[in-house]
Amino acid sequence: MEKNLIKADLIIKNGLVVTINKEGQIIEDGAVAIKDDSIIAIGNSNQIMDQYFADQVIDAKDKIVMPGFVNSHTHLAMTVFRGMADDIKLTDWLHKYIFPAEKKHVSRKMVEVGTSLAVAEMIHGGTTCFNDMYYYQDVTAEIATEFGIRGIVSEGLIDFPVPNSPTPKDGMEFSAKMIEKHKKNPLIDFGIAVHAPYSCSENLMIDAKKIADYYDVNYHIHVAETKWEFDKMIAEQGKTPVQYLDSLGILSDNVIAAHGVWLTDEDIKIVAEKGVGIAHNPVCNMKISSGAARIPELFAVNAKVGLGTDGVASNNNLNMIQEMNTMAMLHKFNKMDPTVFSAEKVVRTATIGSAEVLRKDKEIGSLEVGKKADIILIETNLPNVTPIFNVYSSIVYSMLGNEVTDVIINGKQIMRNNILLTINENSIKHNAREFSKNINLQIS
Repeated sequence: MEKNLIKADLIIKNGLVVTINKEGQIIEDGAVAIKDDSIIAIGNSNQIMDQYFADQVIDAKDKIVMPGFVNSHTHLAMTVFRGMADDIKLTDWLHKYIFPAEKKHVSRKMVEVGTSLAVAEMIHGGTTCFNDMYYYQDVTAEIATEFGIRGIVSEGLIDFPVPNSPTPKDGMEFSAKMIEKHKKNPLIDFGIAVHAPYSCSENLMIDAKKIADYYDVNYHIHVAETKWEFDKMIAEQGKTPVQYLDSLGILSDNVIAAHGVWLTDEDIKIVAEKGVGIAHNPVCNMKISSGAARIPELFAVNAKVGLGTDGVASNNNLNMIQEMNTMAMLHKFNKMDPTVFSAEKVVRTATIGSAEVLRKDKEIGSLEVGKKADIILIETNLPNVTPIFNVYSSIVYSMLGNEVTDVIINGKQIMRNNILLTINENSIKHNAREFSKNINLQIS
């Protein structure tokens, strides 16, 4: 008599399952069963296959099975500016290249082209969720939904006219409308974003926070990214950027503070006590020479820390594996201490850590029964990943970012054997190349 097996939609078997759960469980020859958008079982392959069956079964032999990476801070549409302005000072980068380029070229078309390219790049690299701040974010939300990637998107608010919002009030009204529109979107959350304390008035930042709190959505802001910003706030407000925001009543657990490079001991204490999430962007911080964020000190007080890439104009990619490698190397070098934190801590920062920063850790960031099925498969049968003594070390120190072969988001397979299933990749790359020709001609 045949066993009464439980029907799943998809089973991944025979893999090295790295759960990222609280216990740090790793299952050799492991399996994951998925039903609808969620994980319904995790365990040994024989055990799972004895209890479940599915029409689609993925054999993950020689592959790591783990939660997808969560990019906690980026500007997706800026992929069209990739490599446009490198190896120059930050002030020149902003005022001679980026701001003029955005003034001329930011449009619905630019956001469509740039975001499409970014989503393709992220999926290839194993990113299954992102946190984005830019303009025309209704376009970003539409593309992400169509392509099947999870994200939090926020319209950038600042104290001067921007392409689709003549005033900050217009931007806030648009954001509120988009929050309502996407309430039931299974992939997209709409949040509130203000650029930075030095570029936004007190009233704008406070009014935007009221909207974020009213709708219980995330409040995304650049904070203490550069020494210049830190010194400016001290000179003008008599407070650090963190202390200034705290004095306005803005800091709380729905705040995502991008960068957080220049933090004092008191700032770190405030961030931890208020539950603020720090989105760490080590590649960008090194390339633009902003400094080394005090991540070890933040970890020491159990502050929420996630990993992000920032935008491609300042990175120049959306490669979370490279970001993990840089995070580890930067802080070991900066502290002159190779034990400052482990490879496992870095992988956790890029997954469950980022999910905590985005307040989505109950849904994503680890492989656990009941969580959303956002899962990636990583090839290990490669020269640069052979042998494996410690899986976390292999991910952080050995991999290059092109080892991801399969991506499942919200229970749906988005990439199979390196082929994108929801995206016409050649068309997207062609569109980006054509769009960039006009940028190069006008900026040069």
